Amino acid sequence: MPRPPEYLRKVQDFVRRELIGSEELLDSLAPAPLPLYGRFADTGLANWWLPKRFGGMELSLEESVQIVSELSYGDAGAAFTLFIPVLTTSMVGWYGSEELQERYLGAMAADNSFCATLGSEHEAGSELARMSTVVRREGDELVLSGQKAFSTNTDFGRFLVVVARVEGAASEYLAVVVPRDTPGVVVDKRWDVVGLRSSATYQVSLNEVRVPAGNALKGNGLRILEVGLNASRILIATTALGIARRARDLCMDYAKAKVVKGAPLVNNPVFAAKLGQFEMQIDVMANQCLAAAREYDAIAAGANAGAEFLRQGTLKSAVTTKMFCGQVGWEVLSAASEMFGGVGFTSEALIGKLLRDVRYVSIVEGGDDVLRELVFSRYVVPVSKRR
Repeated sequence: MPRPPEYLRKVQDFVRRELIGSEELLDSLAPAPLPLYGRFADTGLANWWLPKRFGGMELSLEESVQIVSELSYGDAGAAFTLFIPVLTTSMVGWYGSEELQERYLGAMAADNSFCATLGSEHEAGSELARMSTVVRREGDELVLSGQKAFSTNTDFGRFLVVVARVEGAASEYLAVVVPRDTPGVVVDKRWDVVGLRSSATYQVSLNEVRVPAGNALKGNGLRILEVGLNASRILIATTALGIARRARDLCMDYAKAKVVKGAPLVNNPVFAAKLGQFEMQIDVMANQCLAAAREYDAIAAGANAGAEFLRQGTLKSAVTTKMFCGQVGWEVLSAASEMFGGVGFTSEALIGKLLRDVRYVSIVEGGDDVLRELVFSRYVVPVSKRR
């Protein structure tokens, strides 16, 4: 087999050194951010996708799939924390002014910091057009007020991108860059999540938060959010791949030690069939994540990438990849947990943590039912009959 590229070897070393064997810490609500994220930055790979002109490595989304698969093999929460800023930075990178890009993306590359996106709200749910957070213009400032339900990395992010409805305009939305330390940005609480507990997701209030008018990104805020979600959805799907790979290996280790009817479980034909099924599912998941990433990269390489992303909005491949990997990942982990018998239903077995971790793939950034309706309305209904 060919030797993996240097960046991937660094990730694999980090996973072995910092994540494998640290499950007790990673499955807790330890203070965020964990020090291990600083040690990841020491590898030189923090925010690995940022453009070279800002001091980043400018690795592609296809390369990011390989990185996230390795990170989530060790811990999906760590992977999520490290890659979810791609949602925010892609919005700023495609639609922010040169000044905003230089100030915020350049600073992120320089100090290995984080950022966050504030989009979801309790009452709006999946209908983001119903959001109640509003933004109004006063002179040369924008003023934001409202509450956002779920936002990862917010408390320790350098900056936020807040999506808000323009006050007095029912169908106008802005995406606004807000420095984290701006007066009026209040973290209400950190959510006690079921899985991905090494990450940190918050509820946030915005109380008359004022920023310069130039902090608004160019374009409709909801459409810009759609574009940003493409990269993060593909990488969320990839975490299911990493988790499934880890579950397969745990099952193999267990089967070598477990004796059933006088013989190692690994020699059992039923067990062998299940592991063969896992391998098929893992292979298809990997190919699907890579294919979706290549489609994204092809658009990103174009001369008018920002405009093309806005034209397309949500990429079909990003949505279907997240749906597929979330469902298949859950199927793999459900079967894997059964293979451990009663131990698989205890907190002492790592397989239980992996089962909880993989569940998020079908929930965050659009639950499966929401995405099924999206695929139906945009890609199944004939163009002539679409609303």
